Amino acid sequence: MNIGQGDIIPSSAARGTPVRLILASSSAYRRELLERLRLPFEAIAPHVDETPLPGEAPEATALRLARDKAAAIARLHPGALVIGSDQVATLDGAQIGKPGDHARALAQLQAMRGRRVVFHTALCLWDGRTGTFELDNVQVFVTFRDLPDAELDAYLHIEQPYDCAGSAKNEGLGIALLERIDSSDPSALTGLPLIALTGMLRRAGVPFFT
Repeated sequence: MNIGQGDIIPSSAARGTPVRLILASSSAYRRELLERLRLPFEAIAPHVDETPLPGEAPEATALRLARDKAAAIARLHPGALVIGSDQVATLDGAQIGKPGDHARALAQLQAMRGRRVVFHTALCLWDGRTGTFELDNVQVFVTFRDLPDAELDAYLHIEQPYDCAGSAKNEGLGIALLERIDSSDPSALTGLPLIALTGMLRRAGVPFFT
């Protein structure tokens, strides 16, 4: 876990007082995950270019984008706690993007069947009260079942996970495509590592049971 100094001027609000919590994301999956914590929050799209930089490692891409998303919203909303997250899936070290359509999704699942895919889910909590941030990357190792084309095609028609890197919604029927999930933070696979996030929020003075 990295702790850094941001380039945003902190507000005069004191730690320990109620603070505005913002999720820097337009993702319905991340919003649903954050709702589990029963904390009041807003979700605001950060509008950050998610194109990987030339020669950038997948983990570095995820970490950079998580930080950039949080920073973009923090600039617009001084004094808030801003959550940024980004996920990059990799097979044999190569990034796997969101398929966007049926044909690309089928090609992804065909390439991944019987294989282990690594999901890098980066998390940033930007504290606008202090101008500091915490940054972490949670890895999830997913082994896909070796299934025939007909099953993969049928799954895609049912769930249409074309906005998901890896072309499978593990929180839905996509779990039937998976043989094994290994991670210290299972929620990271869906897009927001809640175990890591609750630790960051606690260190930022956010109470959970009061």
